[in-house]
Amino acid sequence: MNVMDTRSTSALLYLDAVHVSFDGFHAINNLSLALEPGEMRAIIGPNGAGKTTMMDIITGKTKPDEGTVLFDGKTDLTRLDETRIAELGIGRKFQKPTVFESQSVEDNLLLALNVDHSVKGTLFWRGSRGEAEQIDKVLETVRLKDVRRKLAGSLSHGQKQWLEIGMLLAQDPKLLLVDEPVAGMTDVETHQTAELLKEINKDHTVMVVEHDMTFVRELGVKVTCLHEGTVLAEGTIDQVSSNDRVIEVYLGR
Repeated sequence: MNVMDTRSTSALLYLDAVHVSFDGFHAINNLSLALEPGEMRAIIGPNGAGKTTMMDIITGKTKPDEGTVLFDGKTDLTRLDETRIAELGIGRKFQKPTVFESQSVEDNLLLALNVDHSVKGTLFWRGSRGEAEQIDKVLETVRLKDVRRKLAGSLSHGQKQWLEIGMLLAQDPKLLLVDEPVAGMTDVETHQTAELLKEINKDHTVMVVEHDMTFVRELGVKVTCLHEGTVLAEGTIDQVSSNDRVIEVYLGR
């Protein structure tokens, strides 16, 4: 039996005793976390708690100094580069939306869907019926069906965030990492984003990093609070938000 078998896990994403330091600063300090297949998890915590660094580790942008990072129970993510990790089915949406502003909403999704990014592939690519159906489904999910022909640059801030979530969805990842999706959104858009993520969660595992506690409460999922690069508390939003340490380091500010 090899070492990998002894630590196989049912979790889709499994981090154990992960450490990362930058110039002596422990950005991630003995971080352990497990995300089950089909779960949606909200990650909260003060600035500098290690939330972004954790996502960097999962996507291969940052390599941990020590610790275990397993995907799908078997794949050691610490040994793979960013491209390979993306190919495995881990998609990340950054805080600031990066859409192709001069392209239509639909074309943004086509560009995301068309994984052959070679010049030849892009020039000679023609959409098949299966891809058209997939794009329709994504447009429906991210509530952009009515604006499919509009230029992405003309969308509201909230719609751009949804389009970018749609661009991730078009690639059908097993795990979506979503960074502060409702920052700068109206209350209505925030509520719609919660609904949208719940819908996505029916078919995908989702990790959401967010500061907006009303939004986190609306998601109604298990919450992990990070502080100084480690897990401070974990549980329902009520359990976590009534935790004295969480109030002290995060909510009470």
